[in-house]
Amino acid sequence: MGGLRPSFGIILATCAVAMSPAAIHAQERVTLGGRDVVVWSPPLSRSGRQPVLIFSHGFGGCAQQSKFLTEALAAHGYWVFAPNHKDARCNGGTSGGGRPEEPFGSPQRWTDRSFVDRRDDIRAIQEALATSPEFATRVDLGRLGYVGHSLGGYTVVGLAGGWASWKTAGVKAVLALSPYTQPYLVHRTLGGLSAPVMYQGGTLDFGITPSLRREGGVYDASPSPKYFVDFQRAGHLAWTDLRRGAHEEINEYAIAFLDHYVLGASPAPPLTHPLAGVSELRYDSELGRGRK
Repeated sequence: MGGLRPSFGIILATCAVAMSPAAIHAQERVTLGGRDVVVWSPPLSRSGRQPVLIFSHGFGGCAQQSKFLTEALAAHGYWVFAPNHKDARCNGGTSGGGRPEEPFGSPQRWTDRSFVDRRDDIRAIQEALATSPEFATRVDLGRLGYVGHSLGGYTVVGLAGGWASWKTAGVKAVLALSPYTQPYLVHRTLGGLSAPVMYQGGTLDFGITPSLRREGGVYDASPSPKYFVDFQRAGHLAWTDLRRGAHEEINEYAIAFLDHYVLGASPAPPLTHPLAGVSELRYDSELGRGRK
């Protein structure tokens, strides 16, 4: 993307260090498909099978890095499952962040083997949920969405078809939060996306958002239906618990997008009208095409 600094991974590792496990409270921690997974459940008042979201954390982050969002989604009625990938730093990951497999500043060197363990984690969880004695009768995998921040955005976009070999059936929508998607742009693979996508960026997210918004960038290269939301004064960590400024707006757009495409709900106003705190909103979908 031209502008992604070498300190990118260090920033996320610092984020993870600041969130000590002792300070974090999650609904439940389980093993699914051999993976360490944090689970947030929908309200007990919700009966029957409920929709599922799988959240992928940033490089050197962890499953609980964005509780403001995962808790809000669960309270809204979703099951949220978040694995600790092997690069997780705050929950016993094997690599503790460290260096990425390929430099973030060299997206041309990335291939479908880059961080393939993350693809395998999401697939393993999805498959395990279908047969889990604890969850199989409580989750609705016919209403499934992926959510990812930073390298987690790379992960979920890859699973939606950013890498052809990663494409995983069943996902209804992909929410990509300040996502590292430059490898897909460089390799011209974004046309392979097979699910609606919402990209979220910020005016202070200098390392990633420019590649989303620029002419011929990630948003332009993605097929419809697609959305791009740019939050005022939001930097790369705005989608974690370390930066609180845009959390309310992030949640509003996340819920509007996921409800429409995962649940099939009527479109909410934020999908076509920028709220306060939004610098720019673009959309190209069955709702029309706009840039506001």
